[in-house]
Amino acid sequence: MLECYRVLDLSDEKGALCARVMADFGADTIKVERPGGDSSRKIGPFYKDVVDPEKSLHWFAFNRNKKSITLDIKTPEGQEIFKKLVKKADVIIESYDPGVLESCNLDYLNLKQINPNIILTSITNFGQKGPYRNYKGSDLVLWAISGMMYVTGEPDEPPLAPSYPHSYLFGAMQAAIGTMIALYHRRIIGRGQHVDTSAQMALTWVTQPDLVGLYEWFGKVAQRAGRIRVQPFSGIKMPILWECQDGHVAYALIFGSSFSQANRALSEWILSEAPPIVEDRTFQLATISPERLSEEQGAKITNILSEFFRRHTKKYLFEGCLERGIQLYPAMSPMDTLVFEQLQERGYWVELYHPELEDHIKYPGYPVQTDVLKAMRFMRAPLIGEHNNDIYVDELGMTPGQLEALQNDHII
Repeated sequence: MLECYRVLDLSDEKGALCARVMADFGADTIKVERPGGDSSRKIGPFYKDVVDPEKSLHWFAFNRNKKSITLDIKTPEGQEIFKKLVKKADVIIESYDPGVLESCNLDYLNLKQINPNIILTSITNFGQKGPYRNYKGSDLVLWAISGMMYVTGEPDEPPLAPSYPHSYLFGAMQAAIGTMIALYHRRIIGRGQHVDTSAQMALTWVTQPDLVGLYEWFGKVAQRAGRIRVQPFSGIKMPILWECQDGHVAYALIFGSSFSQANRALSEWILSEAPPIVEDRTFQLATISPERLSEEQGAKITNILSEFFRRHTKKYLFEGCLERGIQLYPAMSPMDTLVFEQLQERGYWVELYHPELEDHIKYPGYPVQTDVLKAMRFMRAPLIGEHNNDIYVDELGMTPGQLEALQNDHII
C-alpha cells in the first residue's frame, strides 16, 4: 500500500514503531544504524537468553520489514552520504534530542534544500519547542508528567507507572499518523514538511476523556481507584477485575436503563446456579437505581458476583456472556492470546523464518486486513548493515573498495 515511498529510519526505540508501521504497510524502509549496530539492539529479552545484538527480541519486534545500513551521520563524510540518500527518500524518521540534526547540518531547513518533498518526522520527549525542549526524559518521567501516573495504582498507595515501558509507543503511533497526513498533504501542496511529535503530548491526549474531561465538566479531580470502579451518583466502589476458576475476568457493573437487559440476563443466570448463590429469588440487578444504591447493597452485590465468577472458568463465563449480551471479557495471558480462536480465524499470527537462527518465530500480524495486505509478506528484522552492499554499491554507485575503506574508517 505504501510501496511508492522510501523511509529513512534514524530513530532509536522512541521511534522504531513509527518506522515499522510504515514498513509493515509496504514502504521501502531503511534503518540507518550507527557502525556496530543501533543502541536498541541491546534491549532484552534475547533469543534463548543469549545476550547478542543480533538476538534481541525487542529489535526483532520493532524492526521487521526494514532494511539495515550502517552510517555515522555525525561525521562530515557520513553526512554527505546521507544527503545522497535523502534525494531519493520521501520520509525521514528521527528521535535525536532537539538540536542534534541541526549540529549535523541535517535539520529540516537543510534537508528541504536537498529534497523539497522530504518529510522529516521528529519524535522526542517534549517536542522541538517550549521550555521543556531540552529536558531529558524516560518512560517513568513521561508517565508522571502526562498525568496518567497520578491515577494509576491503589487509592491508599503512591502513584504507579505501567509495568511495561510503552510511553514512547504512544508518541510513535501519533508520529505515524502525522507522517501519513503529511504525505497526503504533500500531494496537495507539492512539498514536504516537518512533523514534530512529543511523546508527553501523546500521553496527555490519552487522559482527555477521563481525567481532563472530568475536571473541565464536573470540577472533580480523578483519583487512583486501583482495580475498582466508582459508581456514579452513589460513589460506591465495586471491582472491575474478578477472580474466576482459572484466572480473572474484566466486568464493570453499570446500573441504569441502558444496561437493564444485560443486568437482567446476569441476574437470571446467577439465580439458575446450583447450589444456589442467592437465597432471595427476587434478586434483580436491572431494577436497582444508581442514585439509590447503598453501601450495604453494593457490598452484597459484590459478594454475590464474586462467588458466581469464582465457580467458573474464563471460557465458560466469556461464552455465556456472549450468548446473553453481557459485557464481560477474559483477562487473557500471553498463551491465551496466542490460541484465541478469533485471532486464529483471522490469521493474525505470522511465523517468520530467521535463517541465522535456523528457527521460526511467531509475530503479530496486521491490525487491519485488506486484499492488498493479504498478498504482502513480512520480512524478519535485518542484521547489522545487512543491506550495505545493496544501497551503497548497487544504488549509490560506490565501488566495493570504497565501501570497505569507509567501513574500516568506521564511517559505515
